[in-house]
Amino acid sequence: MRNGASAGGYVAPVPLCAVDLSGATPRPTGLAELDRVLGGGFVPGSVSLLGGEPGVGKSTLLLQVLRSVAETGAVVVLVSAEESSAQVRLRAERLGPVPPTLLLLEETDVRAVAGILEDCSPALVVVDSIQAVCDPTTSGLPGGVPQVRACAEFLVRLAKTHAVPFVLVGHVTKDGTLAGPRVLEHLVDTVMTVEGDRHHALRMVRATKHRFGPTGELGLFAMGDAGLTAVTDPHRLLLGDRRPGIAGSAVLAAMEGQRALLVEIQALWAPASSDSAPPRRSAQGVDGGRLALLLAVLEQHGGVVLGRTDVFASAVGGIRVTEPAADLALVLALASAVATIAIAPDVVAFGEVGLGGEIRQVPQAERRLSEAARIGFRRAVVPASCPDGPPGIELLRVESVSEATTLALARAGDRSVTRQRLSA
Repeated sequence: MRNGASAGGYVAPVPLCAVDLSGATPRPTGLAELDRVLGGGFVPGSVSLLGGEPGVGKSTLLLQVLRSVAETGAVVVLVSAEESSAQVRLRAERLGPVPPTLLLLEETDVRAVAGILEDCSPALVVVDSIQAVCDPTTSGLPGGVPQVRACAEFLVRLAKTHAVPFVLVGHVTKDGTLAGPRVLEHLVDTVMTVEGDRHHALRMVRATKHRFGPTGELGLFAMGDAGLTAVTDPHRLLLGDRRPGIAGSAVLAAMEGQRALLVEIQALWAPASSDSAPPRRSAQGVDGGRLALLLAVLEQHGGVVLGRTDVFASAVGGIRVTEPAADLALVLALASAVATIAIAPDVVAFGEVGLGGEIRQVPQAERRLSEAARIGFRRAVVPASCPDGPPGIELLRVESVSEATTLALARAGDRSVTRQRLSA
């Protein structure tokens, strides 16, 4: 009889304060950046779904987790439904010695996983991937909606019954969403994604759903020959190659979960390649729709006319920033590019831009300013309503786009000359 069950067969409620939490203690993965995202590690009996584009590092990350847990003496299992045993071993040995308690099951029949749990009592099971395994009792091809749903339901039952954490690797579609039925995300306890540009070393792990803690936390890794290594001080990676004194560049104090990041935003303009075709608006790492909106605001309220020009904007370093707080830094980068006046290298910016050209407050301003001051920035262009920051950083409070561009650029040039260049 279940806890709280009555003699009549129905389940009686129990006091919430009396619920036993001993089984919900997370077990660390051994990778501090991943533990940050998970709120401490994998909870026994939990099922996590990890998605990401091919080649971004999903399998490498999970191999490192398996090795780390196995090095404590615990038994862990990798169910490989896509790669052969030899392929997995070669990849694992590139990461370092393989512990003897890291077991490999090369199998596509999801029912075979039940036997492993009975025989080995593993501390962690990884299934790579949920689209490649199949349930022989269900019709359809592997990866199809019926098969993915049936396999996920079977693995979730196994995890809950044996109190063993499972991680399922998931494919993504062309638009970056997880492949398979939507019910797959509802069945699991945690949904994580690995993001990153394959041409850059930076990899970001974030949880979009997490039943055992908050979502939005960000784990940062750098991809190298020896796998993924934690990035504990990301500004060295994001701002390390920044060239001060270049027009069209501004530094944004961004927030990812509870983590403040300093990101360089760059902008460039050029005469339109054709009089008949519409001008190009290219955005990389920033929201394209937001870029178009800010260009309209700049023209209406900031005196920056870019109507018949091609405009390019980018967040440097392989990171993507989409929060409205990036508006002000992007506006300053665009104005700097048009005026050909570089923003002072010790200036950071953040703030949301409204359609009326006003600069609006954004959350966690204190954390953004503290991180900027720690790295060495001495001035910040912020909304007029921004609270005071830490000692050592001067706040340049602005109420409008026009005021912000004039103030930021006049630090490097004469104010009247700046306005002439912007409205030319």
